[in-house]
This record gives sequence, C-alpha cells and structure tokens, in this order.
Amino acid sequence: MAVYAIGDIQGCYEPLQRLLDLLRFDPAADRLWLVGDLVNRGPHSVEVLRLIRELGKQVTVVLGNHDLTLLAVAAGPVKPKRKDTFHTILEAPDRDELLDWLRQRPLLHHDAELGFTLVHAGLPPQWDLALAQRCAAEVEAILRGPESEKFMARMFGGEPRRWQSDLAGYDRLRFMVNALTRIRFCTADGVLSFAEKGPPGSAGNSLMPWFATPGRRSAGLNIVFGHWASLGYYRAPGIYALDSGCVWGNRLTAIRLDESEAPAFSVPA
Repeated sequence: MAVYAIGDIQGCYEPLQRLLDLLRFDPAADRLWLVGDLVNRGPHSVEVLRLIRELGKQVTVVLGNHDLTLLAVAAGPVKPKRKDTFHTILEAPDRDELLDWLRQRPLLHHDAELGFTLVHAGLPPQWDLALAQRCAAEVEAILRGPESEKFMARMFGGEPRRWQSDLAGYDRLRFMVNALTRIRFCTADGVLSFAEKGPPGSAGNSLMPWFATPGRRSAGLNIVFGHWASLGYYRAPGIYALDSGCVWGNRLTAIRLDESEAPAFSVPA
C-alpha cells in the first residue's frame, strides 16, 4: 500500500488524471492525501470533486480557502468573484451531494503512525498539534451544524490577526479559518499578514514564512501543506509544500509519504 500527498488541484482534472497514472495509483490498495483547494480557477472543478468523492475512504482531504468559498457561495451569503469558476458545480444535478460531501471534510488531519500532519496553508507559531486539532474541530463542528450559514456570512476577513486563547465567537472562528487556510507570512510573534503572496523574502524584513518563525510550537511535526503557489514545491526539515501552481500553468506535484525519503513526482499542467 502506498500513501501519496498531492498539492492544490483547483479544477485541473486532466493533470490529476495524468499524475495518478504516473503514480500507478491503485484505488483498491493505495491512499491519497489532498491539501485542499480541489476547486476554482481551473476548468473542471465538478469533475475533480466527483472523482475524489468516488474514491471514498481511500482519500483524505482537508479544506482549503477556495473550497470554503464554494460552500459560502452555495449557501448564499457570499457572491462569487469574477474569476471564480464554481458554476459547473452549482449547476450540476448532483450539486447537493457534492457540497454535502465537501462540507464533511476536516481542516486538519494527523497520522501518528505515518508521522505526518496535513493542513491547507499552515499553522500559526503559537499552536502546537493538540491546540491545532482542537481549533480545527471547532470550525468543523460549526460548518456541519445548523449555524453554518450564519458563520459563512462572517467567515471571511482579516481580523483578528493574532491568536489569543480568549478569542470568542466569530472572531475566534475567523482567526482559525485564516490560520488553517490562508496563512503565508507572519511576524516573529505571530501576527498574520494576508496581503503578501510572493515567495519568501519578498515581504520585507518584518515578515517571514509561518514555518520560519522562531519558537514555532509545531516545529516537531512533519507538515504537508499547499496554498502558496509562489513558494512552489519546497522542502525543509519537517516542511513539505506541494502547491506547484498547476492552475497557473506550472505543475501538479505529489510525494509518497510511506517511503523514508518521501520521493516527489510531478506532471506539467
């Protein structure tokens, strides 16, 4: 049995098929981890959702910011942006089944046996694994519950930007969503910044990649994530960044988690 993690797909159905062929992925035996952002901007979001949903328990998906945006648009409180390509899902005859399946996905997955943690964007420096798991579970519970539509109307925004244990209500939930699905840069003491989307070194001296902050409490984990296309495929001790910009015409990347060196594979967009 092989376990593969794949970066942001974003509706790139054909590259996904080619990558699975390259991996010789066997849905009867192998497993997939997906870093989120299954949908949007690419041309075949509905086909991607259908394929991944049909894989059932063989696939583990964490929600990304584009996946959450789809859920918010479908629920009504958020309007799609000009570049969004959700319409194929929203107009599909099986839209309700696909959206319900997506809503049930987690925001964080940890496998102690494999020794890897999966998240879409990253973790703020104040969070260790236990706190990150609790925070992800809080958001998952409200996304799946009767207050989900009210929450999605207030889910997006840039404040608050720093974790405090006494955050409450929608401020608390919004920070958790931003930390898990939007983080790239932050200050050394953990103030998140969302305006900068370039590679490390492009955001000025006061900002650094979330994974480079001093004293980061998740430093002992092996974290697999995506979200940061300008960072690209990147590895450092405990850090496995897999968004290699397929939707922008670059590549779709996978690593094999059950082999000691976690070898990488990729296909062009």
